[in-house]
Amino acid sequence: MNNKKSMNRIVVFGKPASGKSTLSRQMSAVTNIKLIPLDLIEYEKSGERISAEIYAAKHAELIAEEKWIIEGLGTIPSFWERIDAADTLIFVDLPYWVSYWWVIKRFLKSPLVKPLGWPDGSSVLKGTKAGFKYLKLSPKFWTPQLLEKIQQRAHGKRIYRITTVRELNQFPGKF
Repeated sequence: MNNKKSMNRIVVFGKPASGKSTLSRQMSAVTNIKLIPLDLIEYEKSGERISAEIYAAKHAELIAEEKWIIEGLGTIPSFWERIDAADTLIFVDLPYWVSYWWVIKRFLKSPLVKPLGWPDGSSVLKGTKAGFKYLKLSPKFWTPQLLEKIQQRAHGKRIYRITTVRELNQFPGKF
């Protein structure tokens, strides 16, 4: 599934609490490409979503840039826009039990350490509840059919699917 094209527009996506933010920060450090976590674009400090119109305009500006790493899902239309605009797709597809454990671990650590990549002032409790909510809904979205659709749309792009914690930890070293 991989080819030798350069990596300038990288999309990192997958279930909540699957290591996307950490991987994206590491990829940004290795490649020197600007990281854009969608949660910082999509949500106010209060945890409320910005309007769909403002999000769409910000997203369009971001994907028009020459180089980026965009991490997260965002809206479904913006997800497909990123898939189409990217040259490299990284699907972090760890087992559900790992994601559930990492949501709990992030919450337990939060009194001591603010979760990396979270908007300043955002509620870890609200984020934890949202993490559980979206993980519960994830099997209906992150399906084999979705992966097939992504692969069909991504013809000629680099596609990586990370399915174990070991692969996740080793991935940034490949670049």
